[in-house]
Amino acid sequence: NYENQIRATKKLAVVLPLALFVIFLILYLQFRSVPTTLLVFSGVFVAWAGGFVMLWMYGQSWFLDFHLFGVSMRDLFAVRPYNLSVAVWVGFLALFGIATDDGLLIATYIDQSFAARHPTTVAEVREAIVAAGLRRIRPCLMTAATTIIALVPVLTSRGRGSDVMVPMAIPSFGGMTAVLITVFVVPTLYAALAERRVRRGLVPESSPPAAES
Repeated sequence: NYENQIRATKKLAVVLPLALFVIFLILYLQFRSVPTTLLVFSGVFVAWAGGFVMLWMYGQSWFLDFHLFGVSMRDLFAVRPYNLSVAVWVGFLALFGIATDDGLLIATYIDQSFAARHPTTVAEVREAIVAAGLRRIRPCLMTAATTIIALVPVLTSRGRGSDVMVPMAIPSFGGMTAVLITVFVVPTLYAALAERRVRRGLVPESSPPAAES
């Protein structure tokens, strides 16, 4: 059992960086722009932080320390300290694959908006960013909400296999909750980059038009 744990840990040490590289490469092939790719890829770091925050909260005595309809929430969600086991890292691995979804939706639409409007002033850049953000916030919220809701049955599961499934779902749940921040982070960073280009007399860089989600 211990030897299997060691082997799995060594494999994850290779798989995790490889997965992050592949995600970055796929995003780059979509946008053909390193700055834009980095903006969207920032969702991975936000999700990473959210996953660790959720793991930390599970180890706190005050987290979910209440009863609802006579049911202890700590017992229902199996709240207790969890170590960084292989199951937890697999949960992070699954999280990375969906952490960039919201940023990808927004950045793609912003690129399409820039290609159509060709903003040349800071005011026009901000107008295009706000318009794109408002158009894409509902799909982003729906994507995150469906993922979070789908993880609730896993977090409350009992019986055979739950000792693996619960720690696997915790980082995904926390990470997807935190990823909602990218709805604001990606447009803000994109606006800052585009405004800097405008002030320097450069046309904001636009990626090739992508199919609208």
